[in-house]
Amino acid sequence: MKSVTLRVPATSANCGPGFDTLGLACTYYNEVTYEITEDRGFKLEVEGEGSEYLKPHGRNLAFLSFFRVWNAVHDNVRIGLKIIMKNRIPMSRGMGSSSAAIVAGLYAANCLCDNHFSKDELLNMATEIEGHPDNVAPALYGGFTISFMQGDKAHTLKIIPEKPLKFIAVVPDRKLATSLARAALPKEVPHKDAVFNSSHACLLVGALMSGKYEYIGEALEDKLHQPYRAHLIPGLYDVFAAAKKAGAYNGIISGAGSTIMAYAPIDADHEAIAQAMMAALEAKGETGVYHILDLDTEGVKEI
Repeated sequence: MKSVTLRVPATSANCGPGFDTLGLACTYYNEVTYEITEDRGFKLEVEGEGSEYLKPHGRNLAFLSFFRVWNAVHDNVRIGLKIIMKNRIPMSRGMGSSSAAIVAGLYAANCLCDNHFSKDELLNMATEIEGHPDNVAPALYGGFTISFMQGDKAHTLKIIPEKPLKFIAVVPDRKLATSLARAALPKEVPHKDAVFNSSHACLLVGALMSGKYEYIGEALEDKLHQPYRAHLIPGLYDVFAAAKKAGAYNGIISGAGSTIMAYAPIDADHEAIAQAMMAALEAKGETGVYHILDLDTEGVKEI
């Protein structure tokens, strides 16, 4: 094989109370083609997100992650590489754009190296590059993922909920750098808040696995990161309230933000929820778009 084309899902980390632990993949995708060329050097074509500033160099995550696998298998054999990206996942919005690039590069190189590494091994490489597994895991495996570190090794448990859910993602035009969102977090949190989040993360997983979705609204509550980041996303709690009033279970900050995601019953009026969330956002002078999404259960795949 000299080329491979992949579909990589957007992801939403934390899922409310599961800070740096829980994640999900959703039905919004980047499509990426990797091609080994006769000419040395890097070439990049980008359509959509990042087209104005993504460049073909070794610091680009799509190239860096590809060569993490390729060099491990081929002992640094020099090649030419062309990447064609159709990017839909918004950047710096908490929907896993960097994780998608990392997973695409690792998975593409692995395909072109006769699947030398297992997905679990790719997870660890992705975690080394990204720094934590909560976004790269659902991009690799699909579904909801529960990720944890055992020493310096990343592990994940994929789960598929008992019943379907809908996810309404409101994506503000305002970007939010992960570094800024991380900097807003305190170095220590009260013990009672840690207990609160532990119980709610457990409740969320239990509700998803049992199908007792009446618990999801409460289960999505958080005290570890959202209260400290709320000032970075104007109208956050108003958007949450609007989502619930329109029929959603609750809303959360997707990843580090600025995307706000509502979890909703499958039979709710999803368009009404989206419009209510947008109205609350716009009332604060913000603009954006929305997407009504399902859970992606496959993760990255060759197409």
